[in-house]
Amino acid sequence: MQTRCHLSVLIHEQAKKYGSRAAVTFRNFGSLKWNTISWKQFSLRVKQVSNAMLNLGMKPQENIAIFSQNCVQYLYTDFGAYGVRVVSIPIYATSSEQQIQYVVNDAQVRFLFVGEQEQYDKAHRIIPLCPSLERIIIFDHSVRISTHDPNALYFEDFIALGENLPRQTEVEALYKQANDEDLCNILYTSGTTGESKGVMLTYGQYAAAFKANDKCVPVGESDRVISFLPFTHIFERGWAYLALTEGAQLIVNTYPREIQQSMRETKPTCMSAVPRFWEKVYVAVKERVEHSGAMQQKLFRHALNIGYKYNIEYLSHGKRPPIGLTLQYRFYNKTVLSLVRKQLGLEHPNIFPTSGATVSPEVEQFVHSIGICMIVGYGLTESLATVTCDHKGEPYTIGSVGRPIDGVDIKIGENDEILLKGPTITKGYYNRDSANAAAFDSEGYFHTGDAGYLRGGELYLKDRIKDLFKTSNGKYIAPQMVESLLLVDKFIDQVAVVADQRKFVSALVVPEFRLLEEYARDHKIKFESREDLCSNQQICHMMMDRICTLQQGLAQYEQIKRITLLPHHFSMESGELTNTLKLRRPVVYKNFKDVIDKMYED
Repeated sequence: MQTRCHLSVLIHEQAKKYGSRAAVTFRNFGSLKWNTISWKQFSLRVKQVSNAMLNLGMKPQENIAIFSQNCVQYLYTDFGAYGVRVVSIPIYATSSEQQIQYVVNDAQVRFLFVGEQEQYDKAHRIIPLCPSLERIIIFDHSVRISTHDPNALYFEDFIALGENLPRQTEVEALYKQANDEDLCNILYTSGTTGESKGVMLTYGQYAAAFKANDKCVPVGESDRVISFLPFTHIFERGWAYLALTEGAQLIVNTYPREIQQSMRETKPTCMSAVPRFWEKVYVAVKERVEHSGAMQQKLFRHALNIGYKYNIEYLSHGKRPPIGLTLQYRFYNKTVLSLVRKQLGLEHPNIFPTSGATVSPEVEQFVHSIGICMIVGYGLTESLATVTCDHKGEPYTIGSVGRPIDGVDIKIGENDEILLKGPTITKGYYNRDSANAAAFDSEGYFHTGDAGYLRGGELYLKDRIKDLFKTSNGKYIAPQMVESLLLVDKFIDQVAVVADQRKFVSALVVPEFRLLEEYARDHKIKFESREDLCSNQQICHMMMDRICTLQQGLAQYEQIKRITLLPHHFSMESGELTNTLKLRRPVVYKNFKDVIDKMYED
């Protein structure tokens, strides 16, 4: 049963309830060993952090920032801050020095918590550019502190300032002052089109979100919830906090690239993810099946077909499967589909919320068919994550993003824009009066910038209004929809659709180079570099043929007519991706202007 209380005391209330039960499983920086702490230990550490913060002079509603990968110290710091009414601002561990400088100066941060050497080095370099910054507190004790940084402090030394709870009386007085109107977090959006803005999130928003999600997201105290996305991402932050309110065990995965190994080692029952994770799972399973024997391929496809009929043709429509199908599904679920899930480390899967981009219907069907309950949803930082989601046990439609959670009022406005109102919606952007005036209308609805429609109680997304392309022929193209179709192909790693004010649709495609190299060797295509692969006409024709197959369901004007294969990935370093790995289209189009123009030469 969910514990409903102010976030400032959540961990302590759960410690009273669960005591020595496992609360968090994690690995220390640089270690391969998994450790576990109990709710009691979690509570004590949070109290020590709160005491240490008071000893360093932190004040109620002061802003601190955390620039780190996911780690247990991150959780201690967040909840320790909430205990003394301090506002916590997460910064992506991959952020540039300019981005950190911007946040620290915009929020007037005095205390910056950092993870590993890379984060410390960046933070140290911006000290002269950030007048408010007084101290850097370092989570990883192996970090080498600069000899020119007398104010840096290791987290162990910081904790020692509150070890015996010297200010606990004051901390408990601050618990009593805590209220729903206090700022809890400021989350700076990654900004696909412009300058980052700080989204203000209050404790009241969190309380409303926990209550609403508890009604439709069945996570409980028997669940083991692994983190994949960074805690900076509102989806992961909201989901992890929801799991803690339910008494679930949280498994902290520090490095995203290790997630599949972490899953196999820790056997989680739940995980939030973006669609790209499941696209890669889908491609990997397909590839493994293609390399198996003919009988194994036939058996798997039959099992998948039974899984599709059972989970989608019947359960997704709220219908009871016939007894014959049920018996077949039980057999293939135990003998075939369970092996696929075991390879993922998902021997006892519960639910897997997925959001952040368009989910390919092909991928969604596959995940459900192998017996994994993907909960597709939609939300924003400004809505404290969930606006809509599939409700387990209720009918859902492949292609929708689910039903609204309690308390959220959705209205479809001009140009099919999704408008939101409710207790989980932000009050606005930090220090941004003009942006706030533009974001809310006279009725108090927040303008999301996303286009969509409601049908049968479910929300369907069309695309970002600003991302809709208008070809020179006057036809509108939704690039994310087209891109999601292509990303299920095993040879495609990244793709950027081009169409705005152009006479036809084209695309920049970054191949999956490992598989492309295998293809080239199998077909006796000589190459010495990725550039050779991407310029080879035989390979380009093969890639275009695969794309033509994938886009058969699109209207003629939506279909990609020409492609260019790129020998290098879009990256955050070049400004082409945000910290959440979304395309910054203006940057991509600028960086590849000559390449794009060449595709439109007659």
